[in-house]
Amino acid sequence: MTLISTKTEDHRQEFPGLANKIYFNYGGQGTLPRTALDAIIQAHQFLQQQGPFSGRVNGWLQQKTALLRQEMAYELGVAPETLSITENVTEGCNIALWGIEWQTEDHILLTDCEHPGVIAIVQEIARRFGVKYSFCPILNTLNQGSPLDVIRNHLTPQTRLLVCSHVLWNTGQVLPLSEIVEICHQQQVHVLVDAAQSVGMLPLNLGEIGADFYAFTGHKWWCGPAGVGGLYIHPDALEILKPTFMGWRSVEVDADGEVQGWKPNGQRFEVATSAYPQYEGLRSAIVIHRQWGSKRKRYQEICRLSAYLWSKLQKIDGVHCLTSSPPLSGLVSFQINKALSHADLVQNLEEKGFLIRKLLNPNCVRACVHYFTLKEEIEQLVEAIALLVNHREY
Repeated sequence: MTLISTKTEDHRQEFPGLANKIYFNYGGQGTLPRTALDAIIQAHQFLQQQGPFSGRVNGWLQQKTALLRQEMAYELGVAPETLSITENVTEGCNIALWGIEWQTEDHILLTDCEHPGVIAIVQEIARRFGVKYSFCPILNTLNQGSPLDVIRNHLTPQTRLLVCSHVLWNTGQVLPLSEIVEICHQQQVHVLVDAAQSVGMLPLNLGEIGADFYAFTGHKWWCGPAGVGGLYIHPDALEILKPTFMGWRSVEVDADGEVQGWKPNGQRFEVATSAYPQYEGLRSAIVIHRQWGSKRKRYQEICRLSAYLWSKLQKIDGVHCLTSSPPLSGLVSFQINKALSHADLVQNLEEKGFLIRKLLNPNCVRACVHYFTLKEEIEQLVEAIALLVNHREY
């Protein structure tokens, strides 16, 4: 056994959710590390022992919140003060989309691969404020064509915002975000990024990418608890946004408790009391990943394993991978050309202990590999798919 597989086998012991199943759903939710669960429980215990509402507890919560902000900032290559702590990607997108002071006839451009939750926000903004929106056909660039050209050709003089994903949640395509941002900024268009599938997977440096708003979650590729995420706001874009929801965490107060104005950083978009023990869970999960290797090393291993899965699927009669070359992310999407439906395939696999997901647009099945996925697990999944699709072993 190689050194890396020994290391990975040991590392996997930190993830009890990997027991009794073969897990390929990291794009939906990651498996929580044991240390993260312990950190959540210990935080709850501390709060109950000390208060839970006391001067000591409040100071402790401020310290732990600052530590989480620092850990996330380090992984993203940004300053801690540029981050707002949120519950999830959708909350971050809501902050950015509702925070812009829209004018009638403004235009929002989205790709045709955005999540329904984000599309719904844009549709309601359009209804309320008379804003126009449209979609550009990024899906068609999966195997040929240029996403840059598509976006450039769909920007208009009225476009104020581009909404795009860094890694497309349905196909796994990684968009050239730095170049996209450059094109948009040349035309005074701001960029909101849905980073649901990129944070915890790609080796990110948001300071270099230059996106205005970058909304992410901790419960997918970071394998943190549900309910903790973040929004990066570029320093040059901070004053563009006005808080829609606000509370005591949003504002500065003087010695008499009088409100003096907004927080001077990303904290102005944080509202009030949160599930703070979950913060400790995410912080512990991030540390666990770093113990295995750098973010670049983790990404390289994800790509190596997704390429292995892709190559195996390519050899099954009746299976068609959406990408014509190995994916550059941990998402591997494919279709089956048999009487068996995608829903039946997913259900049958789950009954056998393999967890993957069916998607509607495009109609396909998505399997996600992490850096600690085993080649043996990939081989077992492929064999199970081959048996179901062709009623024979692969």
